Amino acid sequence: MNIYSKKKRWKWGLFTLAVLIVAVSLWYTNILVKHIAKDQRANVRIWAEAIQRKADLVNYTDKFFKQLEDEERKKAEILAEAYKYISMDTTSQSLTFYMNLIRGNSTVPVILTDDADTIESARNVDFNPDTVKTLTGRLRREFTIYPPVEINYLPGKNLYLYYKDSKLFIELRIVLEDLIESFFSEIVLNSASVPVIITDSTQTKVLQYGQLNPKKAADSSYLQKTLEDMASDNDPIEIELADQGKRYIFYQSSELLTRLMYFPYFQLGIIGLFLFIAYVFFSSARRSEQNQVWVGLAKETAHQLGTPISSMIAWIELLKLEGHESETIDELKKDIDRLHKITDRFSKIGSTPILKKENIIAVIYRDISYLRTRSSKRVIFSVNRAEDEEIYAPINLHLFDWVIENLSKNAIDAIGGEGKIDINISEDEHYVTIDITDNGKGIHKSEFKTIFNPGYTSKKRGWGLGLSLAKRIIKEYHKGKIFVKSSAVGKGTTFRVMLRK
Repeated sequence: MNIYSKKKRWKWGLFTLAVLIVAVSLWYTNILVKHIAKDQRANVRIWAEAIQRKADLVNYTDKFFKQLEDEERKKAEILAEAYKYISMDTTSQSLTFYMNLIRGNSTVPVILTDDADTIESARNVDFNPDTVKTLTGRLRREFTIYPPVEINYLPGKNLYLYYKDSKLFIELRIVLEDLIESFFSEIVLNSASVPVIITDSTQTKVLQYGQLNPKKAADSSYLQKTLEDMASDNDPIEIELADQGKRYIFYQSSELLTRLMYFPYFQLGIIGLFLFIAYVFFSSARRSEQNQVWVGLAKETAHQLGTPISSMIAWIELLKLEGHESETIDELKKDIDRLHKITDRFSKIGSTPILKKENIIAVIYRDISYLRTRSSKRVIFSVNRAEDEEIYAPINLHLFDWVIENLSKNAIDAIGGEGKIDINISEDEHYVTIDITDNGKGIHKSEFKTIFNPGYTSKKRGWGLGLSLAKRIIKEYHKGKIFVKSSAVGKGTTFRVMLRK
């Protein structure tokens, strides 16, 4: 029968189709992932460029504030010079110029004091000079941020001009500080949703991070490992903000992109798991169905054999009553006993057999003795153990006989009715091993397992059930093993049966 060769081709065909479907799915998924990754990397580049532009804007703003600070310092120095020259130049035109210059200061807070810190005059301040006469305490701390301008207007007598940042400048400074703080916050909470780590100029000390697992990020070793991974993925963005020195922004692909990259393999695993579960389920269902067919067929066969066997027994008894005593009737009685045994075997299929300890050597010799009388004299049987030796194992005698007969008959068919069949029996601590070897036509290695499938046969006539039944009896009923130990085409085959002791 060619059913199993066709089945094997169908299996390979379906397997190839499944591999092709999975390959196409992975290929298409990879294309989608690459497109998404490309788009996200483009977004990350845009985000990085925007960060750099904003850093440039912050730096430009800081330079502008420094220029404004310098301008206020110069303005204070000019005011000091004006106060100085008022006492030195007495011309009305010069006095008018200096007074206008002093009155023109409407932004920079200034306080003019003498050597004893007594306030001589004040302008653009938030206190009343008529009530506050001395530069002390909090007021002094506010106006000594910058060193005062010393005015020598009379020999041995000095005036001091104190000043501080204007309200406008202070408000602008607060805006700058907020801008720098928000700059780092926007990096950490970035719209590109990529993991970010900000370090100092050494690129080792982590200052801030974002889009990382907070629990994992609490571990410094995890941060350093992530920092190394980011450095290998992308070059860090170097920025220098105001007076804070250099900062480096490290980033890498988002977790979503990473998941998408591994998604095809996850998908393959899910498909593989589904196919495996489906295969196990349908194989189990198929075996269960086969078991039911085997049991039904066996019991029906035993039932059908019962009637003709009973009839044959009656005919033999009738012949004996009529006085017919001959060797032929004795042999016919042996065959009827054999049919009884076969019927008993079939009736035991599907039910739990009773195992008893039997002498395996005696059982083998008895089975071989029966087969010798019913096979060609050119078939030579040999057993490596003497008939009076003993090796015991728990077996169901009728079913085990069936296994030995099937294997022996297969060997007889393999040698074409002429050749040698060797039976080697051995034992160890756990198993009794029986090797049945013939010098027949042999079996291809690809068929070592297939020959035990029901319906498989290389004969022109035959059902292909013998080896399948033998495997079922040894494996399921005796919890043993049966397999092709070795075989070579044109040289012979060795079947091995292993029984638990």
